[in-house]
Amino acid sequence: MKKDFISIHDRTPAEILGLLDLADAIKKEPGRYRAALSGKTLAMIFEKSSTRTRVSFEAGMYQLGGLGMFLSSRDLQIGRGEPIADTARVLSRYVDGIMARTFAHETVTELARHATVPVINGLTDRLHPCQVMADLQTIREAFGELAGRKLAYVGDGNNMAHSLMFGGAKTGMSVSIASPEGYEPDAGIVSSARGDAEGTGASIATTRDPAEAVSGAHVVYTDVWASMGQEDEARVRREKFAGFTVTESLMAKAAPDAIFLHCLPAHRGEEVEAAVADGPRSRIFDEAENRLHAQKAILVSLMA
Repeated sequence: MKKDFISIHDRTPAEILGLLDLADAIKKEPGRYRAALSGKTLAMIFEKSSTRTRVSFEAGMYQLGGLGMFLSSRDLQIGRGEPIADTARVLSRYVDGIMARTFAHETVTELARHATVPVINGLTDRLHPCQVMADLQTIREAFGELAGRKLAYVGDGNNMAHSLMFGGAKTGMSVSIASPEGYEPDAGIVSSARGDAEGTGASIATTRDPAEAVSGAHVVYTDVWASMGQEDEARVRREKFAGFTVTESLMAKAAPDAIFLHCLPAHRGEEVEAAVADGPRSRIFDEAENRLHAQKAILVSLMA
């Protein structure tokens, strides 16, 4: 039976840790894996533009001996009304895997339902699991273990907040989300993450107070206030998110050895001060690099 990578929630704690171990091994000795996907092709569907997702998947496939094929919605008949199910069935006849970066989460789940090859969620408006695998790898590099650590997320309760809750819950890392009123994470995802956390000793908390969330945290995380597709809301969001900027004074409330993470791109002066994003606690570029290694591990696990 084929496996997909749609949500961290779908995987067991052992599977997540196994993927992280594989990502570490690939990062340490990339040459050992240069033929792991020899002759394999990944179709990469992009409804949303991208820097990190496109380059890391395309480079990753090349470094594993395979081919990453970039397909924008303008390049596919899906952009002209062809049913997603038909696209999934056709691509399955040509390629060995499909990665999709889309607006609607249902686009990826529909692709997975009808494809006969593995489907990877490169990002949807609901979840961003590949980014969080890179985040978990980065946190392990900083602290050695994930279990027992605390991650604080400050900002919009968006796809990043959702996948971070699942990632923390599956690995025993407590997650506290601070969002302004009206921008909280999805209640159903909070409930599912709390269910996942019951088995690992983690906790999932939500608050409207950034200082409360960050208190004692080992990782402080934020994201842009207006994600792709929300540009018309940017002015309103800047007003609503006043007080939710990750500043040096907010970082001072975290653990003494706390690190700062951001999935990028970052808007310095909005969701984070430049002094934090570019300061000694920041691991944002290590985190961006780890997109390559974490995704190579996902590709190998699904397609080798």
